[in-house]
Amino acid sequence: MTNILVTGGAGYIGSHACKALKRAGYTPVTYDSLLTGWEDAVKFGPLEKGELSDRARLDEVFEKYKPAAVMHFAALSQVGESMRDPGMYWRANVLSSLTLIEATVAAGVKNFVFSSTCATYGDQDNVVLNESSAQYPINAYGGSKRAIEDILRDFGASSGLESVIFRYFNVAGADPEAEVGEFHQPETHLIPLMLDAIAGKRDALTIFGTDYETPDGTCIRDYVHVCDLVDAHVLGLKWLEEGKGSRIFNLGTGSGFSVREVIDHSRSVTNMDVPYNEGDRRPGDCTKLVSGSTRAVEELGWTPDRSTLQTMISDAWRWHQTGHYDK
Repeated sequence: MTNILVTGGAGYIGSHACKALKRAGYTPVTYDSLLTGWEDAVKFGPLEKGELSDRARLDEVFEKYKPAAVMHFAALSQVGESMRDPGMYWRANVLSSLTLIEATVAAGVKNFVFSSTCATYGDQDNVVLNESSAQYPINAYGGSKRAIEDILRDFGASSGLESVIFRYFNVAGADPEAEVGEFHQPETHLIPLMLDAIAGKRDALTIFGTDYETPDGTCIRDYVHVCDLVDAHVLGLKWLEEGKGSRIFNLGTGSGFSVREVIDHSRSVTNMDVPYNEGDRRPGDCTKLVSGSTRAVEELGWTPDRSTLQTMISDAWRWHQTGHYDK
Protein backbone atom coordinates (compact mmCIF):
# COMPACT_ATOMS: atom_id res chain seq x y z
CA MET A 1 0.00 0.00 0.00
CA THR A 2 1.02 3.62 -0.50
CA ASN A 3 2.75 5.20 2.49
CA ILE A 4 1.67 8.63 3.74
CA LEU A 5 3.82 10.43 6.32
CA VAL A 6 1.55 11.87 9.01
CA THR A 7 3.20 14.33 11.37
CA GLY A 8 1.38 14.56 14.67
CA GLY A 9 -0.34 11.24 13.97
CA ALA A 10 -0.44 10.45 17.70
CA GLY A 11 -2.55 13.53 18.42
CA TYR A 12 -6.28 14.13 18.36
CA ILE A 13 -6.84 15.02 14.71
CA GLY A 14 -3.80 13.14 13.41
CA SER A 15 -4.89 9.81 14.92
CA HIS A 16 -8.33 10.14 13.32
CA ALA A 17 -6.62 10.98 10.01
CA CYS A 18 -4.54 7.81 10.29
CA LYS A 19 -7.69 5.73 10.71
CA ALA A 20 -9.30 7.43 7.70
CA LEU A 21 -6.17 6.85 5.60
CA LYS A 22 -6.03 3.19 6.57
CA ARG A 23 -9.69 2.78 5.66
CA ALA A 24 -8.99 4.44 2.29
CA GLY A 25 -6.24 1.93 1.48
CA TYR A 26 -3.12 3.88 2.50
CA THR A 27 -0.51 3.08 5.16
CA PRO A 28 -0.19 6.03 7.55
CA VAL A 29 3.31 6.42 8.97
CA THR A 30 3.10 8.49 12.15
CA TYR A 31 5.99 10.85 12.87
CA ASP A 32 5.52 12.28 16.35
CA SER A 33 7.64 13.45 19.28
CA LEU A 34 4.87 12.33 21.69
CA LEU A 35 5.20 15.67 23.47
CA THR A 36 1.45 16.18 23.21
CA GLY A 37 0.48 12.99 21.41
CA TRP A 38 -0.22 9.51 22.79
CA GLU A 39 1.49 6.31 21.74
CA ASP A 40 -1.74 4.40 22.45
CA ALA A 41 -3.40 6.40 19.66
CA VAL A 42 -1.06 4.98 16.99
CA LYS A 43 -3.09 1.96 15.88
CA PHE A 44 -3.28 2.11 12.11
CA GLY A 45 0.34 2.09 10.93
CA PRO A 46 3.94 2.34 12.16
CA LEU A 47 5.21 4.97 14.61
CA GLU A 48 8.49 6.79 14.12
CA LYS A 49 9.45 8.97 17.07
CA GLY A 50 11.23 12.20 16.28
CA GLU A 51 11.27 15.97 16.40
CA LEU A 52 10.26 18.01 13.38
CA SER A 53 13.35 20.12 13.91
CA ASP A 54 15.60 17.05 13.49
CA ARG A 55 16.43 17.10 9.79
CA ALA A 56 18.62 13.99 9.93
CA ARG A 57 15.83 11.99 11.56
CA LEU A 58 13.32 13.23 8.99
CA ASP A 59 15.65 12.27 6.14
CA GLU A 60 16.01 8.80 7.66
CA VAL A 61 12.22 8.31 7.84
CA PHE A 62 11.69 9.59 4.29
CA GLU A 63 14.34 7.17 3.03
CA LYS A 64 12.88 4.23 4.99
CA TYR A 65 9.23 4.61 3.92
CA LYS A 66 9.43 6.63 0.70
CA PRO A 67 6.03 8.24 1.30
CA ALA A 68 3.96 9.48 -1.61
CA ALA A 69 2.75 12.50 0.35
CA VAL A 70 2.94 14.30 3.68
CA MET A 71 0.02 15.20 5.96
CA HIS A 72 1.23 17.79 8.42
CA PHE A 73 -0.73 18.10 11.69
CA ALA A 74 2.07 18.50 14.25
CA ALA A 75 1.90 21.93 15.91
CA LEU A 76 1.37 23.81 19.12
CA SER A 77 -2.20 25.08 19.08
CA GLN A 78 -3.23 26.86 22.29
CA VAL A 79 -4.25 30.46 21.65
CA GLY A 80 -3.66 31.65 25.21
CA GLU A 81 -0.24 30.04 25.38
CA SER A 82 0.69 31.61 22.06
CA MET A 83 -0.18 35.03 23.49
CA ARG A 84 2.04 34.45 26.53
CA ASP A 85 4.99 32.93 24.66
CA PRO A 86 4.89 33.83 20.95
CA GLY A 87 8.53 32.88 20.44
CA MET A 88 7.79 29.27 21.33
CA TYR A 89 5.09 29.18 18.65
CA TRP A 90 7.26 30.68 15.94
CA ARG A 91 10.03 28.20 16.72
CA ALA A 92 7.87 25.10 17.18
CA ASN A 93 5.44 25.75 14.34
CA VAL A 94 7.24 27.80 11.71
CA LEU A 95 10.89 26.77 11.97
CA SER A 96 10.03 23.09 12.42
CA SER A 97 7.60 23.18 9.50
CA LEU A 98 10.27 24.80 7.33
CA THR A 99 12.61 21.92 8.18
CA LEU A 100 9.88 19.40 7.30
CA ILE A 101 9.09 21.12 4.01
CA GLU A 102 12.76 21.22 3.04
CA ALA A 103 13.09 17.51 3.87
CA THR A 104 9.95 16.79 1.83
CA VAL A 105 11.34 18.56 -1.23
CA ALA A 106 14.76 16.93 -0.83
CA ALA A 107 13.10 13.50 -0.76
CA GLY A 108 11.35 14.22 -4.03
CA VAL A 109 7.87 14.18 -2.50
CA LYS A 110 5.56 16.54 -4.39
CA ASN A 111 2.25 16.36 -2.49
CA PHE A 112 1.68 18.04 0.88
CA VAL A 113 -1.56 18.37 2.90
CA PHE A 114 -1.39 21.03 5.61
CA SER A 115 -3.52 21.53 8.70
CA SER A 116 -4.07 25.27 8.98
CA THR A 117 -6.71 27.21 10.89
CA CYS A 118 -9.40 29.85 10.69
CA ALA A 119 -7.31 31.75 13.27
CA THR A 120 -5.39 33.13 10.30
CA TYR A 121 -8.43 35.34 9.60
CA GLY A 122 -8.35 36.98 13.01
CA ASP A 123 -11.35 38.73 14.54
CA GLN A 124 -13.56 39.79 11.62
CA ASP A 125 -17.03 40.03 13.08
CA ASN A 126 -20.05 39.95 10.77
CA VAL A 127 -17.82 39.00 7.85
CA VAL A 128 -18.48 35.88 5.78
CA LEU A 129 -15.15 34.07 5.91
CA ASN A 130 -14.18 32.37 2.70
CA GLU A 131 -10.81 31.36 1.29
CA SER A 132 -10.32 34.82 -0.24
CA SER A 133 -10.97 36.71 3.00
CA ALA A 134 -8.13 38.86 4.27
CA GLN A 135 -5.92 37.28 6.92
CA TYR A 136 -5.40 39.34 10.07
CA PRO A 137 -4.28 36.90 12.78
CA ILE A 138 -4.44 38.36 16.29
CA ASN A 139 -2.27 35.79 18.06
CA ALA A 140 0.96 33.90 17.43
CA TYR A 141 -0.89 30.65 16.78
CA GLY A 142 -2.78 32.12 13.83
CA GLY A 143 0.27 34.08 12.72
CA SER A 144 2.48 31.02 12.69
CA LYS A 145 -0.01 29.05 10.61
CA ARG A 146 -0.30 31.87 8.10
CA ALA A 147 3.50 31.94 7.82
CA ILE A 148 3.56 28.22 7.00
CA GLU A 149 0.97 28.78 4.29
CA ASP A 150 3.32 31.40 2.82
CA ILE A 151 6.26 29.00 2.99
CA LEU A 152 4.26 26.36 1.10
CA ARG A 153 3.37 28.92 -1.57
CA ASP A 154 7.02 29.87 -2.01
CA PHE A 155 8.21 26.26 -2.22
CA GLY A 156 5.45 25.57 -4.72
CA ALA A 157 6.88 28.29 -6.92
CA SER A 158 10.50 27.21 -6.47
CA SER A 159 10.32 23.42 -6.46
CA GLY A 160 6.89 22.37 -7.71
CA LEU A 161 5.64 21.24 -4.29
CA GLU A 162 1.84 21.00 -4.54
CA SER A 163 -0.17 21.61 -1.39
CA VAL A 164 -3.74 21.42 -0.18
CA ILE A 165 -4.24 23.72 2.79
CA PHE A 166 -7.22 23.26 5.10
CA ARG A 167 -8.24 26.19 7.30
CA TYR A 168 -10.59 24.68 9.78
CA PHE A 169 -12.85 25.95 12.43
CA ASN A 170 -13.55 24.31 15.82
CA VAL A 171 -12.96 20.57 15.67
CA ALA A 172 -15.10 18.40 17.95
CA GLY A 173 -16.39 14.88 18.45
CA ALA A 174 -14.57 11.56 18.33
CA ASP A 175 -14.36 8.32 16.39
CA PRO A 176 -17.87 6.79 16.68
CA GLU A 177 -16.25 3.41 17.31
CA ALA A 178 -14.28 4.97 20.20
CA GLU A 179 -10.92 3.64 18.99
CA VAL A 180 -9.40 7.11 19.19
CA GLY A 181 -10.64 10.40 20.58
CA GLU A 182 -9.81 13.76 22.06
CA PHE A 183 -7.51 14.00 25.07
CA HIS A 184 -5.08 16.80 25.87
CA GLN A 185 -2.97 17.63 28.89
CA PRO A 186 -3.86 20.27 29.81
CA GLU A 187 -7.28 20.19 28.20
CA THR A 188 -8.35 23.48 26.61
CA HIS A 189 -11.25 22.58 24.29
CA LEU A 190 -14.82 23.36 25.24
CA ILE A 191 -16.57 20.03 24.73
CA PRO A 192 -14.09 17.77 26.59
CA LEU A 193 -13.86 20.36 29.38
CA MET A 194 -17.64 20.39 29.58
CA LEU A 195 -17.81 16.58 29.68
CA ASP A 196 -15.13 16.50 32.38
CA ALA A 197 -17.31 18.82 34.49
CA ILE A 198 -20.39 16.66 33.89
CA ALA A 199 -18.46 13.52 34.87
CA GLY A 200 -17.03 15.14 38.01
CA LYS A 201 -13.44 15.09 36.75
CA ARG A 202 -13.26 18.85 37.35
CA ASP A 203 -15.26 21.04 39.66
CA ALA A 204 -16.79 23.20 36.95
CA LEU A 205 -16.46 24.47 33.41
CA THR A 206 -15.37 28.09 33.07
CA ILE A 207 -17.10 30.24 30.46
CA PHE A 208 -14.46 32.74 29.36
CA GLY A 209 -16.36 35.93 28.61
CA THR A 210 -20.08 36.62 28.84
CA ASP A 211 -20.01 40.17 27.45
CA TYR A 212 -19.38 39.48 23.77
CA GLU A 213 -21.68 41.18 21.25
CA THR A 214 -23.65 37.99 20.59
CA PRO A 215 -27.25 37.07 21.48
CA ASP A 216 -26.30 35.40 24.76
CA GLY A 217 -22.99 37.18 25.44
CA THR A 218 -20.74 34.17 24.78
CA CYS A 219 -18.51 33.73 21.74
CA ILE A 220 -19.70 31.81 18.69
CA ARG A 221 -17.79 29.11 16.84
CA ASP A 222 -18.38 26.89 13.81
CA TYR A 223 -17.98 23.26 14.96
CA VAL A 224 -16.97 20.47 12.59
CA HIS A 225 -16.82 16.77 13.46
CA VAL A 226 -13.29 15.39 13.51
CA CYS A 227 -14.31 12.46 11.29
CA ASP A 228 -15.77 14.81 8.69
CA LEU A 229 -12.60 16.87 8.93
CA VAL A 230 -10.21 13.98 8.26
CA ASP A 231 -12.42 12.70 5.45
CA ALA A 232 -11.73 16.05 3.78
CA HIS A 233 -7.99 15.44 4.21
CA VAL A 234 -8.25 12.13 2.36
CA LEU A 235 -10.19 13.92 -0.39
CA GLY A 236 -7.47 16.58 -0.45
CA LEU A 237 -4.83 13.90 -0.87
CA LYS A 238 -6.74 12.40 -3.79
CA TRP A 239 -7.09 15.90 -5.26
CA LEU A 240 -3.29 16.17 -5.34
CA GLU A 241 -2.86 12.63 -6.68
CA GLU A 242 -5.13 13.57 -9.58
CA GLY A 243 -2.83 16.48 -10.43
CA LYS A 244 -5.33 19.23 -9.69
CA GLY A 245 -2.72 21.48 -8.10
CA SER A 246 -2.45 23.57 -4.96
CA ARG A 247 -5.68 24.73 -3.34
CA ILE A 248 -6.93 26.23 -0.07
CA PHE A 249 -10.17 25.03 1.52
CA ASN A 250 -12.09 26.20 4.56
CA LEU A 251 -13.58 23.36 6.60
CA GLY A 252 -16.65 24.57 8.45
CA THR A 253 -20.39 24.04 8.29
CA GLY A 254 -21.52 27.66 8.12
CA SER A 255 -23.51 27.21 11.33
CA GLY A 256 -22.17 28.84 14.48
CA PHE A 257 -23.07 27.94 18.05
CA SER A 258 -22.38 29.93 21.19
CA VAL A 259 -20.76 28.47 24.29
CA ARG A 260 -24.09 28.59 26.10
CA GLU A 261 -25.81 26.77 23.21
CA VAL A 262 -23.25 23.96 23.39
CA ILE A 263 -23.77 23.67 27.14
CA ASP A 264 -27.54 23.63 26.76
CA HIS A 265 -27.37 20.97 24.05
CA SER A 266 -25.21 18.68 26.17
CA ARG A 267 -28.12 18.15 28.54
CA SER A 268 -30.12 16.33 25.85
CA VAL A 269 -27.17 14.00 25.23
CA THR A 270 -26.03 13.24 28.78
CA ASN A 271 -29.23 13.97 30.76
CA MET A 272 -26.99 15.81 33.20
CA ASP A 273 -26.42 19.46 34.06
CA VAL A 274 -23.11 21.21 33.45
CA PRO A 275 -21.62 22.92 36.51
CA TYR A 276 -20.00 26.13 35.29
CA ASN A 277 -18.50 29.42 36.39
CA GLU A 278 -18.28 32.68 34.48
CA GLY A 279 -14.84 34.19 33.93
CA ASP A 280 -13.19 37.01 32.03
CA ARG A 281 -12.40 36.89 28.33
CA ARG A 282 -9.14 35.25 27.31
CA PRO A 283 -6.64 37.37 25.37
CA GLY A 284 -6.72 36.51 21.68
CA ASP A 285 -10.22 35.04 21.59
CA CYS A 286 -12.47 36.25 18.75
CA THR A 287 -16.16 37.05 19.08
CA LYS A 288 -17.41 34.98 16.15
CA LEU A 289 -15.71 32.62 13.70
CA VAL A 290 -17.99 30.98 11.14
CA SER A 291 -17.17 29.73 7.65
CA GLY A 292 -19.19 31.05 4.76
CA SER A 293 -17.43 28.87 2.20
CA THR A 294 -18.80 25.90 0.27
CA ARG A 295 -15.64 25.32 -1.81
CA ALA A 296 -14.81 22.00 -0.13
CA VAL A 297 -18.34 20.75 -0.74
CA GLU A 298 -18.46 21.88 -4.35
CA GLU A 299 -14.92 20.99 -5.45
CA LEU A 300 -13.88 18.07 -3.22
CA GLY A 301 -17.34 16.55 -2.86
CA TRP A 302 -17.03 16.84 0.94
CA THR A 303 -20.14 16.00 2.97
CA PRO A 304 -19.85 16.97 6.68
CA ASP A 305 -22.84 14.86 7.67
CA ARG A 306 -21.65 14.12 11.24
CA SER A 307 -21.18 17.81 12.07
CA THR A 308 -24.29 18.33 14.16
CA LEU A 309 -24.08 19.25 17.84
CA GLN A 310 -26.07 16.13 18.72
CA THR A 311 -23.65 13.81 16.93
CA MET A 312 -20.46 15.61 17.96
CA ILE A 313 -21.37 15.67 21.65
CA SER A 314 -22.72 12.09 21.56
CA ASP A 315 -19.54 10.71 19.98
CA ALA A 316 -17.35 12.74 22.34
CA TRP A 317 -19.37 11.51 25.36
CA ARG A 318 -19.02 7.88 24.23
CA TRP A 319 -15.27 8.31 23.90
CA HIS A 320 -15.04 10.24 27.16
CA GLN A 321 -16.61 7.39 29.10
CA THR A 322 -13.96 4.92 27.91
CA GLY A 323 -11.13 6.78 29.66
CA HIS A 324 -8.67 5.34 27.10
CA TYR A 325 -5.72 7.70 27.72
CA ASP A 326 -6.90 9.02 31.08
CA LYS A 327 -4.53 6.97 33.21
